[in-house]
Amino acid sequence: MSVAQGRTKKVTTHVLSEMKMRGEKIAMLTAYDYSLAKIVDNAGVDVILVGDSASNVMAGWETTLPITLDQMIYHGASVVRAVHRSLVVVDMPFGTYQGNSKEALTSAIRIMKETAADAVKLEGGSEILESINRILSAGIPVMGHLGLTPQSIHKFGTYTVRAKQEEEAKKLVEDAKLLEEAGCFAIVLEKIPAGLGAVVAQEVKIPVIGIGAGNQVDGQVLVLHDMLGINQEFSPRFLRRYHNLFAEITGAVGNYVEDVKSVDFPSEREQY
Repeated sequence: MSVAQGRTKKVTTHVLSEMKMRGEKIAMLTAYDYSLAKIVDNAGVDVILVGDSASNVMAGWETTLPITLDQMIYHGASVVRAVHRSLVVVDMPFGTYQGNSKEALTSAIRIMKETAADAVKLEGGSEILESINRILSAGIPVMGHLGLTPQSIHKFGTYTVRAKQEEEAKKLVEDAKLLEEAGCFAIVLEKIPAGLGAVVAQEVKIPVIGIGAGNQVDGQVLVLHDMLGINQEFSPRFLRRYHNLFAEITGAVGNYVEDVKSVDFPSEREQY
């Protein structure tokens, strides 16, 4: 029996707020296509993120920067068509909101209209507040993202842990409060010290979801392809692999090749 069978109520931003209030942890995973999104939704995941990590795991790019708005809309619409319970959040890709709040609103409206998703996610704090405010003014729910922000990788120059120094940690807490005050319904914290993650979760009333931010935040998110072991090339400390699909799929495909070569497949029962 799947976890979701007894929990069919649609997850909304209000439901996430209630979960934080009663101390129930929020489970969030990425998905990028119809088939896997259907499995993830049925398994009871609360939030599905159509992440710009599709640039890495689906398209093979080294960073998240190359993925386009049209491509994110394609992935978002594919996921939404599969989902009945999970809240679906779509990442706004690099270049669609930084420095131009009018373009940010136009991009967010396209995502919401063309995917039927529940919300969008943006990376950054005070630097993008104008874009966040403009999107929120249109009634579009916004999830924030602080700490390691992969779209700014060329600025940082490394994927190392962020906010280890006092000044950066202080700014992160201030940015989290700014995002809450603006009206964001939740915040993702990526790759920061666990103690700082706990502080942020206590300082703001909105849900704080971590990826490498410790276990004292309000929920966790991982990239589906990483936690299922499809992707074997990414092994940060925060990643727990729940399966080794790379080995299983490789074995299955190898068996298929062998059966075709030996004319074992198709058998008489598999012919018309």
